Amino acid sequence: MVSNNYSISREKMVEQQLKGRGISNELILDAFRKIPREKFVPESMKHNAYKDTPLPIGNDQTISQPYIIARMIQLLNLSGNEKVLEIGTGSGYQTAILCKCAHIVYSIERIKKFTKNARKILDRIGCYKAHLITKDGTLGYPEKAPFDRIIISASGPEIPQPLIDQLAMDGVIVGPVGGSFFQNLIVLKKTDTGIKKEKKDGCRFVPLIGREGWKEK
Repeated sequence: MVSNNYSISREKMVEQQLKGRGISNELILDAFRKIPREKFVPESMKHNAYKDTPLPIGNDQTISQPYIIARMIQLLNLSGNEKVLEIGTGSGYQTAILCKCAHIVYSIERIKKFTKNARKILDRIGCYKAHLITKDGTLGYPEKAPFDRIIISASGPEIPQPLIDQLAMDGVIVGPVGGSFFQNLIVLKKTDTGIKKEKKDGCRFVPLIGREGWKEK
């Protein structure tokens, strides 16, 4: 498939999978138009790069479907000026989208080879303002806290308390919470009157492994 065909597929994805399903934030739509998803998937999966589906990237991990990434970022309510913490770099695709929608992005990944591979791809496409760290994401990144927004790309039984502690006042966390087979997206907001949680769409994510998440099998 030639580059032009990827561009056509990318535009169709934005129009049909995102705008067609209620993604209206132009900052997000523009980011999806600019970031080449085919760069973040294995060679054998490139022909499926713009299908509305998650794709395997190794180590029992996936690159999430475009719609769910867009939905989660839209729930973050970004203006382009925020400091964002991402838990679960994975392929780096969502990281790249966040770089187009926020001021600065810190992304934590527990699997070192994913961090290294994502760094190479992000540098190749010019996403230099993403800072990648290999560590237990359930513990957050206190060195750079507080964060205006936190997005969690794996599912835990609850939102980890260290992440709530590292959220700025009036900040927002979006992530999947639930059991092993089914979760709901949760929007958590920190206000001067306390923590507010709202349950959103049903979803299914890989497990959030770490001290404040699930134990590794």
